[in-house]
Amino acid sequence: MITNLSIFVVTNYNKIPMSLFSDNIRNLRVQQKISQEKLAESLAITRGRYVKYEDGTSEAPYEILKKIAHYYHISIDLLLSVDVRKIPLDDLLQLESNRLVLPITVDKKGDNFIEVVTQKVKAGYLNGYADPEYIESLQQISLPFLGSGKHRGFPVEGDSMPPHADGSIIVGRYIEKLGDVNDGKTYILITKSEGMVYKRLNKNKKNVLFVESDNSFYPVYEVKVSDILEIWEYVCNIGLTDEKQELTETASVTEMFLELKREIKDLKLGINKQTIQ
Repeated sequence: MITNLSIFVVTNYNKIPMSLFSDNIRNLRVQQKISQEKLAESLAITRGRYVKYEDGTSEAPYEILKKIAHYYHISIDLLLSVDVRKIPLDDLLQLESNRLVLPITVDKKGDNFIEVVTQKVKAGYLNGYADPEYIESLQQISLPFLGSGKHRGFPVEGDSMPPHADGSIIVGRYIEKLGDVNDGKTYILITKSEGMVYKRLNKNKKNVLFVESDNSFYPVYEVKVSDILEIWEYVCNIGLTDEKQELTETASVTEMFLELKREIKDLKLGINKQTIQ
């Protein structure tokens, strides 16, 4: 096994055309009306050196890439692999301290392992989520059928999200942009205030997510985007039980009202028959 601190999404830096990176940093600078001199000063380099990056005649080393990404509050992978003119930058998820790298573990072929955060080590995840050594220490599995993306497994706790039972594992796909969060779908949220939660999300306000449990006993509440450390979209469940699922409280109440409606209808038919007779 090989452990890497990898830039998420960018899998082969050497094959990425520098013209795209050059276009991106030039467009961002022009868009924000910043001079080359001022930007070079912020990067602690000479203007002549910076111009070479913008012209595409020289490749920027990692330390400069990181500084530029921090300057524009945009991740390195987007600077290198996406035409930033075509994406709404305001919708990008601003992670804590504008964190730009996601520590992952890979096999000898470079394929990502799925790290599993067990109940035993769950409490330490808030401190170790950005630490490559901590991520390496997690148990690992491989689920090739999940396809592309970075995946990680998290434990389910409590009864707030039926039918996922307490003790099962939810596998999530890493979400980098807030715009990729779809209303009504379920996600694992890693937050500074609550730690790890698995809920259904809705984006009804800017920079705020409405968090909802499938068990109606638990009320809906808000989470500020600034409180979020990571978001993982649900992709599959590794369960520990084959017990038959009982009707949820909402389903039971619905069935009760339907039965009452049928009884009222039958009662009305009986009264009408008596009237006719």
